[in-house]
Amino acid sequence: MTRTLFICIAMTILFTGCGQPLPITPADTPAPARQLGFDPADLDTTTRPQDDFYAYVNSLWIQSTRIPPEWTKYGTMQIVYEKTEQQLKTIIQTAATNTDVADSDSKKTGDLYNSFMNTVRTEELGLSPLIPELERINALRNYEELIHYFGQALAIGITVPIDFYIDADAAQPDKTLAYIWQGGLGLPDREYYLSESPQLVEIRSQYHTHIDKMFSLAGWANAADAETIISIEKQLAEQHWSRVQNRDREKIYSSKYTVTAANTLSPGFDWTIFLNSCEFGIPEQFIIAQTDYFAALGQIIRSIPVADWRTYLRFNVLRAYAPYLNEAIVTEDFNFSRRILRGQEQIRPRWKRGIRLVNASLGEAIGKIYIEQYFPADSKQRIDMMIENLRVAFQQSIDSLEWMTDQTKQAAQEKLALFTTKIGYPEKWQDYTTLKIDATDLIGNVRRAYEFSHREAIAKLAKPVDRSEWGMTPQTVNAYYRPTLNEIVFPAAILQPPFFDVSADDAFNYGAIGSVIGHEFSHGFDDQGRKFDGRGRLADWWTEDDASEYEIRSAGLVKQYDAFLPIPDQAVNGKLTLGENIADLAGLIIAYRAWQILIDDMKPQVINGFSGDERFFIGYAQTWRTKIREESLREMLLSDPHSPPNYRVIGVLQNMQEFYTAFGITSGDGMYLPDEQRVHIW
Repeated sequence: MTRTLFICIAMTILFTGCGQPLPITPADTPAPARQLGFDPADLDTTTRPQDDFYAYVNSLWIQSTRIPPEWTKYGTMQIVYEKTEQQLKTIIQTAATNTDVADSDSKKTGDLYNSFMNTVRTEELGLSPLIPELERINALRNYEELIHYFGQALAIGITVPIDFYIDADAAQPDKTLAYIWQGGLGLPDREYYLSESPQLVEIRSQYHTHIDKMFSLAGWANAADAETIISIEKQLAEQHWSRVQNRDREKIYSSKYTVTAANTLSPGFDWTIFLNSCEFGIPEQFIIAQTDYFAALGQIIRSIPVADWRTYLRFNVLRAYAPYLNEAIVTEDFNFSRRILRGQEQIRPRWKRGIRLVNASLGEAIGKIYIEQYFPADSKQRIDMMIENLRVAFQQSIDSLEWMTDQTKQAAQEKLALFTTKIGYPEKWQDYTTLKIDATDLIGNVRRAYEFSHREAIAKLAKPVDRSEWGMTPQTVNAYYRPTLNEIVFPAAILQPPFFDVSADDAFNYGAIGSVIGHEFSHGFDDQGRKFDGRGRLADWWTEDDASEYEIRSAGLVKQYDAFLPIPDQAVNGKLTLGENIADLAGLIIAYRAWQILIDDMKPQVINGFSGDERFFIGYAQTWRTKIREESLREMLLSDPHSPPNYRVIGVLQNMQEFYTAFGITSGDGMYLPDEQRVHIW
């Protein structure tokens, strides 16, 4: 059930200056909370905004909110997700009761959902739907057959030591290329295998127990199997690049190989066998992302007996399809992957898991109906205007930079002018004609959905990039920037309260959804995005001095975030989160300046005692209100390129002069940073 965030209660006192409550000039006109964009009663007046602005805006909500047992964290994103989920429930359950039109998207939607909800048949079948795949694994006799199977397994969602995706060629962004990526782990990150921290040592022990339980439930119990699997994964993890290394776009995109060169890089690994098994054919060139990992992979594979690889693969088949098997296996899979790893207390209701499966498999078929029913035209028009205001604000910001030369400014302006935007939904929709769904065959449906996605991906190889294609469905609560297309994309689902409300105050909307738009624009100029030009090419358009100055300023932001300590024994990783932190900081600055363009230097109206600037920053801080379980926070700090939500507010605002002015931040306040320590990039 969607929580209501806004309650119509007015507040007349705000803490300002050095900490004493001062009377605020009464609002010109009172406004309901919906129009204001936030509820003044939610503000914690016992916390000075000058000391901890995140707590001032969000602590009362955090204190009164319990993370629902089916979530690992809960906040604005999850609230919007729940609202969208209810909308999808209506769409999908309607389809599930009307499956008369053969091979229609509606029938496929209903049949897939019904196949998931038919628990009686799932229990009757047990593991029998996996037998053909397990027999293929049991028939593997040598390393050539093993490598061939790796490619086949990728097509049906099974984890193997290699992964891939298809994307634009960073040297020629109108062409597509295969990107080969490290893989093979059952835990979230290499550190889970290598770190000796007490928490991760305990997780490794729990993982061992989990593998034993899964094999026992499958009737394959063997005391040595868990140790075999963990040993294989640890050997792979030892060669994995870290998350920070994987952010280096230049290093990754420049690693082009022919098959001959790849075979030289990876002795013992036959790339011809692997690529043919993926149904790639033999591409002229492809990217091998983590070259150190793949240089060692052939030796690792051949140092491990084929029988041990069969054990590893059997477990990965079971793990890949566990959410769709009998209740005992579903429960054990949840207990480890969600409860132990992330702290989730309770598995999501079956209907919600069914909605997620259908949404993942037939996303654009659902999206067409979602747009018709839930995305008003005026939302798109309003966002269009905001985007153009932010673009102008970014242009002005670039022109005003004192540290950047005119040569680099001109190149930055050229890139900004070439940004393309997508709002709401795609112009053309995915065709699901070749995806076969059977209402009585859940495992087969999941497998065929994987195969459909795989075929769609490899069909793009050696073809021009389809610039109309979307990387997210309209019902996704998110947004993204794609550097090789130099585009920013805002699906419909994120364009709703509390991120965006057509009836709410402009100041609030610019602080909330405006900062999201600014964030995506700014990814084009973060520490990795800045290495691409306006046409999506990996190209250096910076003078040497400007690039050096950018690195110095970025290092200051790394230092700031490295000092944040969400858990006493685990800090934020400033290098891992650098790109997102730059985008957060620049994005909010650009959103603020865009709002100033909108009001055209007119002093905005005071509403319910809050100035326009105050409403803007409250809108931003409220966007990131979140409660998170410790297990999930620990995983986030190890593997997520985003900073924890509270630091996305504090870390940004302490660098922004407009915030200091709005709330009277002075030396000695908790939010204060001396000017020489503040980071100014864009």
